Amino acid sequence: MNGVSEARSPQAAPVPSPGRGRPRAFAPSGRAQLAGVGIDVVDVPRLTAMFARTPALRDRLLTPSERGLSDASRAARVAAKEAVGKALGAPGDYSWHDVTVERTVDRRPYLVLSGAALEAAEQLGVAHLHLSLSHDGDIATAIVVAERGAPAADDASIDRGER
Repeated sequence: MNGVSEARSPQAAPVPSPGRGRPRAFAPSGRAQLAGVGIDVVDVPRLTAMFARTPALRDRLLTPSERGLSDASRAARVAAKEAVGKALGAPGDYSWHDVTVERTVDRRPYLVLSGAALEAAEQLGVAHLHLSLSHDGDIATAIVVAERGAPAADDASIDRGER
């Protein structure tokens, strides 16, 4: 031996677990509990310019609690509202104010639905809405996954910081 560790023989190599190293398809299933998925992107400067030109548009798209946010955060809220509409199959009488993005104490975003958006979610059997928001540079994006199932007991699982 010259200070170099001895090479392992092929028999000493770890045995791969079943499926390891082989591709696996993740195709949609008829048993899936997803009611829908929506995604949207918003150009932050374009939306900001639209709000400057037409202040009533800001009021039509955003709830009072959303209007005072940064430009990027407002754009992410608009993207979230669009993504919810897509996830729920674009309910016909859907209003922008039917969807509000709130945050938990630890700053995780969640959705509050009312009106036609809530009715559409209930008709689809939606129990949970998963929301991801992001903004980078001039683009804000939102993804919403609508999941069927039993709803949490009066949504007590959300810590809104209310005491």
